[in-house]
Amino acid sequence: MGKYAEDAKELLGLVGGKENIAAVSHCMTRMRFVLADPSKADVAGIESMKVVKGSFTQSGQFQVIIGNTVADFYNDFIRVSGMEGVSKDAIKQAAKKNQNVLQRIVTALAEIFAPLIPAIITGGLILGFRNCIDSLYLFENGTKTLCDISTFWSGVDSFLWLIGEAVFHMLPVGICWSVTKKMGTTQMLGIVLGLTLVSGQLLNAYAVAGTAATEIPKWDFGWIQVNRIGYQAQVIPAILAAFTLVYLEKFFRKITPQVVSMIVVPFFSLLLAVMASHFVLGPIGWKIGSVVSSVVYSGITGSFKVVFGAVFGIIYAPLVITGLHHMSNAIDLQLIADYGGTMLWPMIALSNIAQGSAVLGMIVLQKQDSNSQEVNVPACISCYLGVTEPAIFGVNLKQGFPFVCGMIGSGIAAVVCVATSTTANAIGVGGLPGILSIHPASMGSFALCAGIAVAVSFILTVVTGKRRLAFTSDNKNSRETFGDTKANLLKEEKTEKVFVSFLRGKAISLEEVEDGVFSAGIVGRGLAILPFDNVVYAPADGEVAALMEDSKHACGLKLDNGMELLLHVGIDTVDMAGDGFEYLVSMGQKVKAGDGLIRFDRDKIQAAGHRDVTICVIPNEGDAQNIQFHTGMDVREKQDVIVTFE
Repeated sequence: MGKYAEDAKELLGLVGGKENIAAVSHCMTRMRFVLADPSKADVAGIESMKVVKGSFTQSGQFQVIIGNTVADFYNDFIRVSGMEGVSKDAIKQAAKKNQNVLQRIVTALAEIFAPLIPAIITGGLILGFRNCIDSLYLFENGTKTLCDISTFWSGVDSFLWLIGEAVFHMLPVGICWSVTKKMGTTQMLGIVLGLTLVSGQLLNAYAVAGTAATEIPKWDFGWIQVNRIGYQAQVIPAILAAFTLVYLEKFFRKITPQVVSMIVVPFFSLLLAVMASHFVLGPIGWKIGSVVSSVVYSGITGSFKVVFGAVFGIIYAPLVITGLHHMSNAIDLQLIADYGGTMLWPMIALSNIAQGSAVLGMIVLQKQDSNSQEVNVPACISCYLGVTEPAIFGVNLKQGFPFVCGMIGSGIAAVVCVATSTTANAIGVGGLPGILSIHPASMGSFALCAGIAVAVSFILTVVTGKRRLAFTSDNKNSRETFGDTKANLLKEEKTEKVFVSFLRGKAISLEEVEDGVFSAGIVGRGLAILPFDNVVYAPADGEVAALMEDSKHACGLKLDNGMELLLHVGIDTVDMAGDGFEYLVSMGQKVKAGDGLIRFDRDKIQAAGHRDVTICVIPNEGDAQNIQFHTGMDVREKQDVIVTFE
């Protein structure tokens, strides 16, 4: 009987038994279940198990975080349950059965917009900066902007619009590309389709409202006339057009003989998709988008706007947990296209600020707890900068009450936000830098709302936490005082050891990885590297203790001092099923610092829609003490020191 047999039996019962498991697999750190009835899983019981580090549901999968020993646990689980494991692709397909229509739509939207977010944020920052120089009347008694009094800044303003226009006006090009990429069809055809939606031959979408119906240019086919209008910044028309192209290409590829498919498939797919887009789908999508944006706009500006703001402000953070928050991207962009701005996005930024302020309260409450501060401080900073996952998953949800306090602070701030009609010109960086994307006339009200979010969330967290954590904090203080004294006495006897860089690139903290599991430190403390190269090396002498033969995206090492390391290439790259990855070592092999472990293809990772950030965490610290991670710098593989310990 295996080491984890008893734990496996317990987990089997807690997930609802064998009959409740439709499929089971594992990655490098997690058990992945597709449950027939997710409600039968006893989440509280599962998370109380000593071997379990946490659990969550994502994309129809119930995932249980085990850590570096998940492979051994999985083998024991299979023996105990009498089940057969399945591939990652199979479990993803099975997981779709647990998704309702809304969840599938949300998942699709998230996968479509995820590759576009960096460009959208960049565009938002640029528009925010342009607001500061061309819309703030700060000179000559409040009558002129910086652009009015400076030729240089006027030129900068004009030049930056080149990027802003490319991001927002040409958005359909990016959407069409992303859809074809997600669906596995010809991406270049998607780009061409997107270009036909924003061509200079068409009447710009922003000019349609001001153009008389008789003045709108048309294609005249004799028996029918079609408006020649563009779909700049339009989201739904682009999505409808792109999916039409995808299914046309799949259809023609299926029925066309291989010898002529290179000619027939792209020609008919693109031609029919463009015709459908301009003749039917574009006008329909435009109308749908207008209806959606008008409903949301009415909610934000109507008689019940205060209620709308309160509800949205309170529920946005829980929406982040479920993934439903991804729908806001499409709505925000449609609001910007239809109304020249969005009042939804400022409330999103305020929710980030509120959750960060709840963590700030935990920093004060746990100021004597050095271990907690290692998570709290970076999580607070990243949340204030718009990255909420470390704060939500790593701090607030663990304690419970900070999360609720953040929701209340967000709700109150959102009420003031809609009451003052605070408007953003674009989607930008969430959190405090979000003020750069706010319309100049609304910057003052946004600052007020941000202050409310900070004050309410912080005060509520501190007041509530003093009652809940007082006893625990006192005990921790006693233990830490003793521990610190003991450490000081032994300090002279310790010898510092190091890890060398496992990859050429830029070393960053786990919080900057923006992954709910790794960033929250659930698997263990560590750091990450944004790669400039494609080979992962051993950071120290050790033995290869874990490999993923089907995906080849991760490697586990065990050192002589009992420390265990997990090196993980990319985020969600387990879905690539090993394509683009090559192991350079075998199970049980002894390695020296600097020996190659994994070779990976960065282009393939990015083409699959994943990030190639490479993570090193320490699930088991063994006998090591005073572990220090050195980040915020460019590092050379096998040379620069990234970790020191005693």
